[in-house]
Amino acid sequence: MLLLQLVVILTASRALAWVLRWLGQPRVIGEMLAGLALGPILLGTVAPEWQQWLFAADTLPALDALSQLGLVLFMLIVGAELRLPAGSHRSLRAAGAVGVLAVLLPMALGLLIAPSLQARFAPPGVSFWAFAMFLAAAIGITAMPVLARILKDSRRTCTPVGQLALASAAVADVLAWLALAFAMAMASSNGDWTPFLRASIGVAAMIFLCLGVLRPCLAWLLRRHAQQGHPDSYMLALLLIGTFACGALTHWMHLHAVFGAFLFGVALPRNDALLASLILRLENITVMALLPVFFALAGLSTTAAALDFQAFGALALILLVAASGKLFGGAVGARLGGYRWRDAFAVGSLMNARGMMELIVLKVGLDAGVIGPQLFTILLLIAIITTMMATPMLVALDRRPAPARPVIPADTIQHAPPLE
Repeated sequence: MLLLQLVVILTASRALAWVLRWLGQPRVIGEMLAGLALGPILLGTVAPEWQQWLFAADTLPALDALSQLGLVLFMLIVGAELRLPAGSHRSLRAAGAVGVLAVLLPMALGLLIAPSLQARFAPPGVSFWAFAMFLAAAIGITAMPVLARILKDSRRTCTPVGQLALASAAVADVLAWLALAFAMAMASSNGDWTPFLRASIGVAAMIFLCLGVLRPCLAWLLRRHAQQGHPDSYMLALLLIGTFACGALTHWMHLHAVFGAFLFGVALPRNDALLASLILRLENITVMALLPVFFALAGLSTTAAALDFQAFGALALILLVAASGKLFGGAVGARLGGYRWRDAFAVGSLMNARGMMELIVLKVGLDAGVIGPQLFTILLLIAIITTMMATPMLVALDRRPAPARPVIPADTIQHAPPLE
């Protein structure tokens, strides 16, 4: 049954990704829609018997294991790709302002609307502050990989707007993941501050371990065992072991394994050749085969009950807060950095790209019991809508495309040696 499930999932994912790509949207939107289509909202409504037979409850643990593996590997690559802004004082100030305001403003708005949503959408036993902090963190997320893809497809990677958006997304990613870790620590405390403090100390210890201890050790090992940034098979195995170990450690701390994998990726040296090698060896199988399984499982976690009239009111409210918070937060930050208003709003529109990172955050909250299937479905739809809005808004606001310059040289990728 697992192989048949993979055939259906990958076929639907590739087909919808091609359609959305043809429509000028990021491929990940099609993959997310494929996950929704295989869940209760479409397949479960049109052919409920087939849907229940294909995705029977006793077959889901195998799919879940594959999706967790894909998530951990993907977050390793996201962490390795993270580049904090570098350059002139003006660009650093602008990137910092955009990154901070594009996270804090939507988070503040999320906290303001949380009281009106808690009674209906918070699961029993979840405290208000755990629910509110998670909602705020989910609204504040920006998907740097999706943003980078939008810029590359529209040939704007090397424009001032593109460069500022990429640097700002790096800052926003760090802040949003810290906020999410804080929210998950609050959720695990269950009203008792002792587990919360223990989880917070654990997060701080993990950051110190990865950046203060592992980073210099990994830099030394890679200098010795990764010629020109290309790790041999033994070094690659060691990197995978470190990723899984950090993921297991954060999971043990009642956080999600994605935190540990992300921190281990951040601990890797900022080396484009190493990143190219990791992408060549890990990203294709992760993105093409494993992440679609994650999207399908996320689709199975949705509910058609999220499409009733009252839920649409909540969807409209959260969508307004999420989109306007990112747009105006990013625009004000860019304006404070010295950019004109048109370019500032173009940057703000790009910060609305949430994509798969939002879905990862939502699945973390769903698995932890902080949100239920109905709010999960609503926030997933908002992630798709806001990401689809980003490209048309960018094209309308920034009419000065430039040829994209790859961050990683093509010859670096072509000459990465195969695994031994």
